Amino acid sequence: MLDLTFLQQWTGKSETTTDTVTQVPCAAMAAMLDLDAGLPGAGDAIAPLWHWLYFLPLHRQSEIGEDGHARRGGFLPPVPLPRRMWAGGRLQFLQPLRIGDSIERTSRIAKVDVKEGKSGTLVFVLVRHEIAGPAGLAIIEEHDIVYRGMSASAAPGTPAPQEAAWTREVVPDEVLLFRYSALTFNGHRIHYDRSYATGTEGYPGLIVHGPLIATLLLEQLRRQLPDARVNGFRFKAVRPLFDIAPFYLCGMPEADGKTVRLWARDADGMLAMEATATLD
Repeated sequence: MLDLTFLQQWTGKSETTTDTVTQVPCAAMAAMLDLDAGLPGAGDAIAPLWHWLYFLPLHRQSEIGEDGHARRGGFLPPVPLPRRMWAGGRLQFLQPLRIGDSIERTSRIAKVDVKEGKSGTLVFVLVRHEIAGPAGLAIIEEHDIVYRGMSASAAPGTPAPQEAAWTREVVPDEVLLFRYSALTFNGHRIHYDRSYATGTEGYPGLIVHGPLIATLLLEQLRRQLPDARVNGFRFKAVRPLFDIAPFYLCGMPEADGKTVRLWARDADGMLAMEATATLD
C-alpha cells in the first residue's frame, strides 16, 4: 500500500551538480540524428534539449536495480511501483549554453502526488531544474515522472491531428535506441533489452525514449524553420512508441507566428506525444 505521507517527505529535497559543456556529446548527438556536422567549436551554442547530454546519472553498478535504473530512494522518493517513465516536461530557454561553459544544475522535488484512474494507481513526481552558465540562469525545466504498476492497463488511444504543415517518418531500430541510451547513460532495459521489455514488462517491443521523441520533434522544427529561436517548449507523452513500427513527426505553426504545435503519431494514427514550442 502506498504511503503518500511518507513519499511527500521528499518534497523540497534538492541537489546541485556541476558539469562542463564539452564537444563530443554534441558531435555524437548530431551523428545519431544523421546531421552533417563535425565537432562544434568553443563558444558554439548547443541546440535546445541537448543539455540532456550533461549532468548524467553516474550511479555505481552496485546501485543499479533489475530494470537498469538506479535502485529507489536517494534524491527521488522510493515509490514502490515497478514502472517509471518520463511523462513530459516544460522548459524555458533563457539563454544558450555554449561549448566550454562550466554549468551548474540545481534540482528540487517540487511535488509528489498519487492519482487513481482506469489504468490503476499512478504516482507523479515533479522535479524542477535550474541550469546556470557563466552568464547566469540559462534553462528552467520542470520534469514530470510517473510511476505505475506492472499490470496497469494502457490508456485508450487518442487520434492524432490530421492536418500538418510537415510530416516526417522515423523508423526506429535497436541501434538508434541503444545509441541514445548510451548518449544519456540511461540503463533502463526497456530501451535495449528486448527479452526484458517483452518478457518481464510485457511490452510488444523496445520502447522509444520519451526524451528522444521530444528531441526529434524539436529537431524537425529546426529543420523546417532554421532561423527560428526556441524560447520555450512543453511536451507530454500520451502513448508509448515501440521499435516494431514507424512513427511520424508532425508540426503546424500557429497564425501568431510565435507558436508551433508539434506531435508524434504512431503507425495506427494515434497520438503518441503532443508538444508546443514558442519562438522569439
